[in-house]
Amino acid sequence: MVELRLPENSRISPSGKEWEAIGKSKITRPFRIYRYDPDTQNNPRIDTYHVDVKACGPMILDALIFIKDHIDPTLTFRRSCREGICGSCAMNIDGVNTLACTRGLSEIKGDVHIYPLPHMPVIKDLIPDLTNFYAQHASIMPWLETKTMAPDKEWKQSIEDRKKLDDLYECVMCAACSTSCPSYWWNSDKYLGPAALLHAYRWLVDSRDESRNERLDQLEDSFKLYRCHTIMNCARTCPKNLNPAKAIAEIKKMMVKKRSGKKP
Repeated sequence: MVELRLPENSRISPSGKEWEAIGKSKITRPFRIYRYDPDTQNNPRIDTYHVDVKACGPMILDALIFIKDHIDPTLTFRRSCREGICGSCAMNIDGVNTLACTRGLSEIKGDVHIYPLPHMPVIKDLIPDLTNFYAQHASIMPWLETKTMAPDKEWKQSIEDRKKLDDLYECVMCAACSTSCPSYWWNSDKYLGPAALLHAYRWLVDSRDESRNERLDQLEDSFKLYRCHTIMNCARTCPKNLNPAKAIAEIKKMMVKKRSGKKP
């Protein structure tokens, strides 16, 4: 029988720290946050922070910033726009991959559990290593490919063709979908994952792009595309309410048409 073991330094230590609340209000909530410091030899731990919810804003990110500013300056996480646009603050909150800046404290009952995005190497605390994720995005050529002479002013597109890009271009590359996908967990070295494939489809259906066949040829691989089993975790967790699984299914349809000699 195969026995699977986690590396020793991946096991969470039971001896986490507990931090008292700072503020005048007695209305506090416990935040149980994953902590990992690569500069030490210690295993990850879960620290508990008691936060005065009346002293910070209404979002999870507000609470994290409050903790860093007033309780524990060593807490490390990514953030930028605070408007759900940059995707920087993606993390696992209350068991769901989402953006800390768009998840409200009022949406969570009881203790707030915060972990980094799952099945990614952790750089520190809530920061995952997205090197492979970004490399996969770059591999699908996320730009307009043309072969004809550039027009004097712009590449024109009809209103109908422009609408085909809706629910595709809005992706903020937060990686919430890809890190919720079991196929990506086990095959992230070969399977491109929901986010990269959503972007691939966005360029495949762009009427201005002139390299559709080349793009499909690049995706014709038993792992890059076909490791999607339509589990739908990606669509459930997307903080922008997009549907990467549908985009992947559409790419598969285009592949069938291409093989049959029809225009994809």
